[in-house]
Amino acid sequence: GEEVTQTPKHLVRREGQKAKLYCAPIKGHSYVFWYQQVLKKEFKFLISFQNENVFDETGMPKERFSAKCLPNSPCSLEIQATKLEDSAVYFCASSQSAVLNIS
Repeated sequence: GEEVTQTPKHLVRREGQKAKLYCAPIKGHSYVFWYQQVLKKEFKFLISFQNENVFDETGMPKERFSAKCLPNSPCSLEIQATKLEDSAVYFCASSQSAVLNIS
């Protein structure tokens, strides 16, 4: 089946460095969601987009994290200055329509 394409697969950074992750949604999907999973704990919702517009940014730690989705290019999630607690698996998902985040 089709899946989102996330790059790079692994990223190692020193504390205080920049980190940038990319996600190419499934073709035809207009919604993109980013999640962070620290050490096999629960998924933490970060941000979602509808096309290039932010849809929900309730989980975004805006001091250091930023994200964007531009037309015809992968979405990106950027950490300005990494901290130890940012060590995590970052998941991206896409969908054709909005789903409610029920927490």
